Parts: sequence; structure tokens; C-alpha cells
Amino acid sequence: MDGDERQIVTITMLAHAAVHVFELSIPVFIPIWLVEFGLTPAEIGLVVALGYGIYGIGALPGGVLADRRGSRRLILFSVVGMAASFVALSLARDPIVLALSLVLWGVAASVYHPAGLSLISTGVSRRGTALGYHGMAGNVGIALGPLATIVLLLFFDWRIVALALTIPAIVTIPVVLVSNPDESGAEDAADGDGEPDDVSLRRTLIDDTRTLFVGAFAFVFVLYVLEGLYYRGILTFLPELLAGFAVFEPVAVGDRSIDPDQYLYSGLLLVGVASQYAAGRISDRIRPERGVLVVFLSLAVLAVLYVPAVEAGPVPLIAVSVLLGLFLFGLQPFMQASVAEHSPPSVRGLSFGFVFAGIFGIGAAGAAVSGFVLTYSTPAVMFLVLAAFAALAVPVAYAVLDRY
Repeated sequence: MDGDERQIVTITMLAHAAVHVFELSIPVFIPIWLVEFGLTPAEIGLVVALGYGIYGIGALPGGVLADRRGSRRLILFSVVGMAASFVALSLARDPIVLALSLVLWGVAASVYHPAGLSLISTGVSRRGTALGYHGMAGNVGIALGPLATIVLLLFFDWRIVALALTIPAIVTIPVVLVSNPDESGAEDAADGDGEPDDVSLRRTLIDDTRTLFVGAFAFVFVLYVLEGLYYRGILTFLPELLAGFAVFEPVAVGDRSIDPDQYLYSGLLLVGVASQYAAGRISDRIRPERGVLVVFLSLAVLAVLYVPAVEAGPVPLIAVSVLLGLFLFGLQPFMQASVAEHSPPSVRGLSFGFVFAGIFGIGAAGAAVSGFVLTYSTPAVMFLVLAAFAALAVPVAYAVLDRY
């Protein structure tokens, strides 16, 4: 990679880690918010789904802005806004302020993925490898956000912890400010006969959308929605579910009690670092849709096996959890490579805006679905519903392989 490409990889890795530090700390706070704000799982599911939904829906205008105004300034807006939102969250005294703070976080976080992934796909020649590094950084944030939250909650009030979680975003801000990479270097080299910038700027959103949805991208969008329903449905309540499973006994450390189930949750997220890197390298060598098909099939099986693994004891539960982390996060580089394969460079930001609106916007309903099922049914039923989402994705991925 040249100097511009290294700048792109650096700022996107830092910002991606910061996004997910915030995102995956939220489920750890849920048991506390249930008590402090007097909410039911269904109610907190709706509150969280609101913030996560804005996180997804905002990706669409974020993608349009990335194509029109460039990605770097949007990344800067994202990290500044997320830090501000968690400052507001630390001041919440009622469910309304809690919800508004999560909405503010969703607005700021929403523009990152279309901006960051568009920047990688148009500015870095070794796209799959860069996406792998990007995914690894995201998984570091995904794992360390909950882990840091769990550890800090042993010693501090949750409001202090929310403030502490702003540190990764604050560290990222000056790095983004001093960077100035060529945002389209890879596409300029690979597609020298592509559409001129002035023509691209005159195209309407309707024209761009029609360009995207006439072919395989429509199937890729459906895959992202199904991934979002599974991803958000399983991760939002997993800390609460693990705490309720009578598999691990609390461990006394001095005058404090540590719940091993919380560290299992963090471990599940951490193993995704390796799978993100491996999947990114593999996606440079095979059709990414083939990887998507295999991973979704595996996720369906793992969801069916999760509750039986809990009942079988700690070792089967740990094994299934590790596999869940590997496949859940290993899916992402394959999905992102599929977007790049089936969208023109001139609307790459818009394409990532659409798919992240699908995964985090429509997919945010997964949190509400899981909360509803847990309120009126059982964890076993919740996992079966999630398995159905993954199973539905298998024929969709096969359709892309077969037709395109």
C-alpha cells in the first residue's frame, strides 16, 4: 500500500473501532437500564431499536453525501457526534432523554459505514485485504467496548462509564483532522475510462438508485436486511440471556462478584477479529457470495444449537459461542466485497448507504423482535426465529451465485 492507502486504512480502522465500542456497549447497559428506568424487555428493546434504527436509516443520506462531498469530513462528523451523544447519555435521568441520546448516537454513527467503506473501496487497490483490516479494527471495538464496560462497571457508576467510553472517539479526531488522502486513487487507476465527476454530480438519487437495483445488488440488499435482523436480534439481549442461564456461578474476587457469563460475551465478540481478517483475505480469492452462503447456513445451525448447548453445560456453550462469533463477524468482509462487486464506483457511497440502512435500519427491528419474544415466550423460541432469518438468506445468496 502507498502512503494515501495507509492513511485511509488508519483513519477507517480507528473510526470503525470507535463506532463499535459505542454500539456494543449498549447491550451491556441494558440490565442496568431495565432497573433504573423501570422498563420491561419489550420497552427497552423498542428504545434501543430506535437508536439502532436511526443508525441504519441515516446510512442512506450518509452514502449520498459520501459520493457528493467526500468521505473524510463525514468520518470526522461521525466521531465527534458519537462522543457528544454519550456525554448526553451519561446525563439521562428518564427514558425520554435516554432515547434521545441513543437517537443522537444513531445519527452520528450512521454516516460512518457508507463513508468509511466507500473510501476503502475507491481509494485502496487491495480492497479485500483492506476490508479485512477494517473489519479486524471493528471487532476490536466490538469486543473491547463491552469488555471495558463490564470491567469499569465493577468500580464506577454507569454514567461515569459512559463518559469513559468517549475516549476512543476523542483519540481518533486529531488523526482524521491531519489526514488528507486521495479518496479515489484506486478507482482512478483501475477505471480510467469511468464516468467524469461532473456527470456523476448531476445524476439524481432516483437515477442512481435505478442503476443499483436493476441487478444483483437488489439481492445483496436483501441479504443485508436478513443479516441485520440476525445480528441485532442476537447481540442486543445476549448479555441479559447469558446472565439468566444457570451455567456459570458468580466468582468472588475480594468483596466483589464477577459474572463469567459477561466475559463469555466479550470473548464471543473478540474471536471475530481473526475471522474478519481471514474472511477479508479469502474474499480476494473466491466469489464473496459463496462465502456468504456458507456463513449464513452455519449461523442458522448455530442458532438452533445455542439453547441445547446451554443446557449441555459450560464446554458446549463456550464452543458454540466461539463458532457464533467466528461466523457472525466473518460474514461481514464477504458481504462488503459483494457490494463492491455489484455496484458502480460512481455510486459506491450510495450503495453502502443502502445496505447499511438495510442491516442497521430495517435490521434494528431484530432488537424489537427479540425483546417481544423474550417478553411473551422463551429464549429457545427467540433463537429459532433468528435461525429462520439466517436460513432465508441461503437461497438469496444462491440466487446471486446462480444468476450473476
